[in-house]
Amino acid sequence: MPRPEDSYAEPIPADGYMEDLAGFIAASPSPLHVVESIRRRLEAESFRIVDESEPWPTEPGRHFLIRGGSVVAWDSGAGHGPSRGFRIVGAHGDSPNLRIRPRPDRDGSGFRQLGVEVYGGVLLNSWLDRDLGLSGRVMVESASGRPEPVLVHIDEPIARVPQLAIHLDRSINTDGLRLDPQQHIVPIWGTGTSENGDLLGWVAERQDLDPASILAMDLMLHDLTPPSLVGADRTLFAAPRIDNQLSCHAGLRAFLGACGTGTDSGVPVLAVFDHEEVGSESQSGAAGSLLATILERVAVAAGLSRDQWFAALADSMCISADGAHATHPNYPQRHEPDHQIRVNAGPVLKFNANMRYATDAQGAAEVEALARSLDIPLQHFVTRGDLPCGSTIGPVTASRLGVRTVDIGVAQLSMHSAREMCGSLDPPLFSRLLGAFFCSDATGKVTP
Repeated sequence: MPRPEDSYAEPIPADGYMEDLAGFIAASPSPLHVVESIRRRLEAESFRIVDESEPWPTEPGRHFLIRGGSVVAWDSGAGHGPSRGFRIVGAHGDSPNLRIRPRPDRDGSGFRQLGVEVYGGVLLNSWLDRDLGLSGRVMVESASGRPEPVLVHIDEPIARVPQLAIHLDRSINTDGLRLDPQQHIVPIWGTGTSENGDLLGWVAERQDLDPASILAMDLMLHDLTPPSLVGADRTLFAAPRIDNQLSCHAGLRAFLGACGTGTDSGVPVLAVFDHEEVGSESQSGAAGSLLATILERVAVAAGLSRDQWFAALADSMCISADGAHATHPNYPQRHEPDHQIRVNAGPVLKFNANMRYATDAQGAAEVEALARSLDIPLQHFVTRGDLPCGSTIGPVTASRLGVRTVDIGVAQLSMHSAREMCGSLDPPLFSRLLGAFFCSDATGKVTP
């Protein structure tokens, strides 16, 4: 049986944008699979992987680097020299979910259960009564003695978090649902006890591995309901992990479309980071050194002096691509009344006076001018003054690199649910805008 991720190695179709997005999401149940989906598409377009522990390639060309659940790709070939700076689209490939604990096996009332830890700002109720699959990786002992990763993608209903029957909690519809992540979010994955089978042993059997060879794991649960166009007019799109795989996909398509154009607009860079949902402070997160190190090594390989390297950064720009909140029709009071956001009304520029988003007037003006040249409408989001504001990789990227950064994304509902929803007309518009950005100069003008 072909694996779901194998289908995403095919060339991008000329049309069918939303079908391609659905395939990307279905093939990418974990951040590690996001990287794998991107790797397959990059290699299909003749990009070569770089080992960061080896000497850097001195010849310009198409390259990418993977570190854990993050991937950075760039094209320093003809017409894309770093002396003109970098055009960066940054996104994150992780989403809130339930992560398997190192010692996962638990028994309770005749059921086999899995110990999980909540990752990120999960809407816990959305994970109740759903069929859940298993994904991530296990690290196995190789013949050389060095641990090697094995990707795990099991799209079968192996786990479920059952909700308490209303007969045993009559006040739930009046007083609300209260969930303790330690006590109430413990999935069931079988009957009996762990003596009837442990999780790692089961995974080893499914992956054709010796259980004793598994040294460690990064495993998580994912919702099995497939992405789909919804609504009588099919103008809505529902899927898991729209935040932020929609932006990863849009950035990837835009990046590949811009590479090889021969335009003298600087080096196009696609950066997809892990761990944004938990603050980005990690070896592979946006708050780390990954992107800055790669850009500097690209500049050094091109022969730029240190002074020219800093000049290139000053000539660079970054778009932080991440989901935006659409105005919820059932909770309009939770939104800023003078900044209503609609689905299928264009990408959303995000502003925050306390710099939870990195957008400033100059960056916003450059994106606005670019959008107007393409007849793409833009919306403007701010959070209510009496509610806290979320954040993105934008502020940490801007502060680490000193590069002008703009936060922009596609409007959606149910953000951080196990299943989210957006308009079906916005994603291709967003990708088109990102493609034009890759081909624009430091002033925002698209290079012919």
